[in-house]
Amino acid sequence: MKEENNKIFGLLGKNISYSFSRGYFTEKFEKLNLINHKYVNFDIQKIQDFPAITKENQNLGGINVTIPYKEEVIPFLDKLDETAKNIGAVNTIKFTKRGNLKGYNSDVVGFENSIKPLLKKHHKNALILGTGGASKAIAYALNKNNIKFKFVSRKPEGNTEISYESLTQEKLQKYTVIINCTPLGTFPAIEKHPNIPYQFITENHLLFDLIYNPEVSTFLSKGKEKGAIIKNGYEMLQLQAEESWRIWND
Repeated sequence: MKEENNKIFGLLGKNISYSFSRGYFTEKFEKLNLINHKYVNFDIQKIQDFPAITKENQNLGGINVTIPYKEEVIPFLDKLDETAKNIGAVNTIKFTKRGNLKGYNSDVVGFENSIKPLLKKHHKNALILGTGGASKAIAYALNKNNIKFKFVSRKPEGNTEISYESLTQEKLQKYTVIINCTPLGTFPAIEKHPNIPYQFITENHLLFDLIYNPEVSTFLSKGKEKGAIIKNGYEMLQLQAEESWRIWND
């Protein structure tokens, strides 16, 4: 990729001072000696402030999108790639040569490649805790890998969602993959965790947490106590960041 004058990349989100992306890309630019590249946080309180960012920063090379704007940003984009359209959530925005804003979803690739090595034959059914933008990408990846799933929500709607109260021993015997897509347990409130019946978790279970700070969330440590396979979201984040970089440079 040829050096161009000052390229800015960034993360769009709300209250994102903790952001993984800024540290990751800053280090990446240093390693690649891309001295004109800079990665910043676009921390906005409402999505309506997004157009001002693109106006004020004429040399934007690409944007990552995080909570709570993965779905809300869509009306502000010119087009979506097929995967992002199917998911209904965007975490990567590319500025095309024509000056269009195109939305992609690299969470799918990140999650899929991170969980795949851990999947065993009996992992046929999954519970997705939470129903936000990230959970949609997770559902898409599971679908692609023939794993049936239900969303678990505090206020379930429709037939794809069930309540936390409905999680019986029988349900947990069937659903042996459990993915936390809620922010519960993120630093600093690390004692928090999704309210599931951990007493029914066994060594047949695989618990995956999109959280990576702390390294072992309460959700994961409760699973580990029961002998479950556990994994946090750190590798998924690295993989989706690399996929974003590929999209921006493609």
